[in-house]
Amino acid sequence: MNTPGLRLFGAALVALLGVWVGMKLHSVHNARHEYGVAVPAGMAGAPNVSDMSASEAAAPHPIVPARLPDFSLQDLAGKSTPISAWSGKSLVINFWATWCAPCRREVPLLKALSADWAARDLKVVGIAVDYRDKVQEFVGQFKIDYPVLIGDQDALDVAAKFGMDSPAFPFTVFTDRRGEVVALFVGELHRPQVDFILSQVQNLNQDRVQLPEARRAIAEGLQALAEKQAG
Repeated sequence: MNTPGLRLFGAALVALLGVWVGMKLHSVHNARHEYGVAVPAGMAGAPNVSDMSASEAAAPHPIVPARLPDFSLQDLAGKSTPISAWSGKSLVINFWATWCAPCRREVPLLKALSADWAARDLKVVGIAVDYRDKVQEFVGQFKIDYPVLIGDQDALDVAAKFGMDSPAFPFTVFTDRRGEVVALFVGELHRPQVDFILSQVQNLNQDRVQLPEARRAIAEGLQALAEKQAG
């Protein structure tokens, strides 16, 4: 069966940090707007029609850093907040924008993750690449209870630190408690994918596996999930 949801599930594998951190990643991709919407560098807010057409170009193949880079962005109250505020925790860092439909669909899952994993030293952090007033309204409307940082060009600069020079939203970075980047996932997250990635993050945190083994397991496991769903 080939439903939009299954196409989303498979296409979200387009950029996954799998085997070696820092290498350029390549994956089969069938570009569609619902997989991730590109935003031109230096712009925040909804793209125009020509921008949306440009998002059908090939998906980015990021060169992902080995470790979580240091950066600071403003929170909802306008206070500069460093990502190191959550040092020692595993992080799920979700890059999004208010105009992005897949980003909106992810919110309930991210809220559930924030609640379910709070006792296991995991923190969900949203990074909104958008205008402050729109983000504040969106957070209130969707009752987002995890931390949200906001930026426009400065947030795009942070995305570039993860190899996403021409970002497509949403994309999500997963780190372990040591600040090592375990996976970068482009596209809309779904529960089976997240549960599998976080199971490997937990294995890393408990020293059951080494980082290269966890990355291989994530790459292979998500591919297997996509093939199972597509079948």
